[in-house]
Amino acid sequence: MSNVIVFANQKGGVGKTTSAVNIGASLAEKDQKVLLIDFDPQGNLSSSVGLFNNEKTIYSALAGQFSINEVIHAIPEFKLDVIPATIDLSAASLELADQEKREYFLKELLDPIKERYDFILIDCPPSLDLLTINGIVASDAIIIPVQCEFFAAQGFLTLLFNTISRIKQRLNPKLHILGVIFTMYDSRTRLAQEVIEMVVEKVGDPSLFFKTVIPRNVKLAEAPSHSQPVTQYASASSGAERYRNLAQEVLERVKK
Repeated sequence: MSNVIVFANQKGGVGKTTSAVNIGASLAEKDQKVLLIDFDPQGNLSSSVGLFNNEKTIYSALAGQFSINEVIHAIPEFKLDVIPATIDLSAASLELADQEKREYFLKELLDPIKERYDFILIDCPPSLDLLTINGIVASDAIIIPVQCEFFAAQGFLTLLFNTISRIKQRLNPKLHILGVIFTMYDSRTRLAQEVIEMVVEKVGDPSLFFKTVIPRNVKLAEAPSHSQPVTQYASASSGAERYRNLAQEVLERVKK
């Protein structure tokens, strides 16, 4: 059975794309069949795995220019399939806005290919626009990366208590939170630990949070500019090891 998981947070720079790429690559290392979908017009996930300026993108599939099968790019060196995005995707929100069932376009596009994969991971833009809503509606579960910083944590709480509950109630009753990842943890500062404690206390359910915390890490920051997951770029780094641990937690949670 395929697990469709969306990575979402309306705040940018929280490690959303980094987490999608590296959890995906780590799952692929564990012999899981993984499809990554770049659903952000910035295209950062695409460039992180070496896909630039493609005409066969998620937008071209939504627009009916290519079939969903034609926009899947195999990347054998990472054992990943990827559907890339370019800035063209920014037009999709406007083009879909007046369409009937506009929140379900991505779901309907993915339904025919879902069973080919163990995991389909969707990287959404840092906003709560129609693209992100499509990503959440298409998914079984959501992973929320949260930077260990006060304002990022506040944004997460808004997403958790307002947006997700509304989408679950109105559009996707099966949606559940697979987990929350704390990212960019700096053990040298007391603030990072205080943010974690504050968020866990306000949410009131420690089981929502992954045990693995992602630290600030030089190799993690460098890997995207080399168009590689950190598990490939610096396999022995602490960043790579944390994401492998996180992927194992993801596997355990989807089996429950």
